[in-house]
Amino acid sequence: MIRAVDAELVRRAVHGDRAAMAELLTDIRPGLVRYCRGRLGRVGGAYTTADDVAQEVCLAVLRVLPRYQEQGVPFAAFVYRIAAHKVADAQRAAVRDSAVTPTDSPLEEPDAAPGPEAQAVATDLARRLSALLNQLPDAQREIVLLRVAVGLSAEEVGAIVGMSPAAVRMAQSRALARLRSLAGDALDEVAA
Repeated sequence: MIRAVDAELVRRAVHGDRAAMAELLTDIRPGLVRYCRGRLGRVGGAYTTADDVAQEVCLAVLRVLPRYQEQGVPFAAFVYRIAAHKVADAQRAAVRDSAVTPTDSPLEEPDAAPGPEAQAVATDLARRLSALLNQLPDAQREIVLLRVAVGLSAEEVGAIVGMSPAAVRMAQSRALARLRSLAGDALDEVAA
């Protein structure tokens, strides 16, 4: 989780300490994956695209890390700004490349992945949740994803989106109330 990254680890990574860079990536990657999955969702029942984008964010962080300078905001703000840009790029690319792609050759061994019914239910639920999130204003959607999916504090999210922690909490509360009213009973039938 990014909030666990201490300033000394970031400083060592900025100055080229390879062990610190590896530890830093280990700390930030799980939150980035959750963030990208929350923003991009599943494509064809899998999170492949979101996971790829999270990996691109990690690489981008490594590339710009030598030029990183502490500016009074958490390191998470730096990382999630990069992530927001990479997610936007992936969304634009998905619209551009929305052509059907051919399937791979048949598998030689049985597939351990969930069956078609389980994939359909999971995909449908993800589609419904994504549709609900897309009805929120951009700022509220970003706050919900960073607070709920990634698990950042109100202070960290505030630094990322340029709001006070109290304003973040208020926006999150309003967003969750809006999601509850939009969802109504629509998601009850999926719960098992």
